[in-house]
Amino acid sequence: MRVGVVPSRAGGRMKVTFLGTGTSVGVPVVGCRCPVCASHDPRNHRLRQSIWIRQGDLSVLIDAAVDFRQQALRAGIQRLDAILLTHPHADHILGLDDTRPYAYWQKGFLPVYGSRTTLEGVRRTFWYAFEPVPKGGGVPRLDLRLLEGPVCLPGLTVTPVEADHGSMPVTGYRMDGFAYLTDCKRIPRETVEALSGVDTLVINALRRHPGHPTHMTVAEALRAAEEIGPRRTYLIHMGHELEHEELAASLPKGAEPAFDGLELDL
Repeated sequence: MRVGVVPSRAGGRMKVTFLGTGTSVGVPVVGCRCPVCASHDPRNHRLRQSIWIRQGDLSVLIDAAVDFRQQALRAGIQRLDAILLTHPHADHILGLDDTRPYAYWQKGFLPVYGSRTTLEGVRRTFWYAFEPVPKGGGVPRLDLRLLEGPVCLPGLTVTPVEADHGSMPVTGYRMDGFAYLTDCKRIPRETVEALSGVDTLVINALRRHPGHPTHMTVAEALRAAEEIGPRRTYLIHMGHELEHEELAASLPKGAEPAFDGLELDL
């Protein structure tokens, strides 16, 4: 994958909605009665990780979470022009089947961008969508497109960057002054350089306790943010170990936990 920054020729301001900010099991966790899972604060209720981006008339989804149908209804997503995938784990792609109504109403296939590993995972998981002659039932209409460098969408240029999700690669994205990194444990030097100058960084922070092999902790995410140097940092992909208000109070200036439904006007 080529890493580089191509400026957008976008019209209007970018709007970002956090559809889900939770880890792979979500929060509350099934069967758990810890204080966070039992919390009545809606900011502690986290669907699986995904964001929705609008730039003018363009509507872009990053990851199709397993909760996508619920997220789309809640946010009022009426149209999708492209889906950007980060990696092929279940919590990030299983919502692709729920994109069927968009293909139906828009009368066409949905462009889905990802790395070779990610697209291969999509093909394995949704094998029934790629049969020459589908056998019964509705299927998602997915136009899989391999990421080989910056993608020029109408009014917005998307630059993919790489990070490490333990032993597997994960794709992050830069769009002008906005950058999105989820499910990463390590950020290569070339990616740090490619993200130089971003104003807003979204980055995963699973928990406080150190030693997780595939996800950054809060401390690791803050160190990465300090290295990249954004003006604002939003933490995502958070587990039930993190209580929103307590976490927010402990973070340095310029950093805060995101929550489901949070909207940014960039």
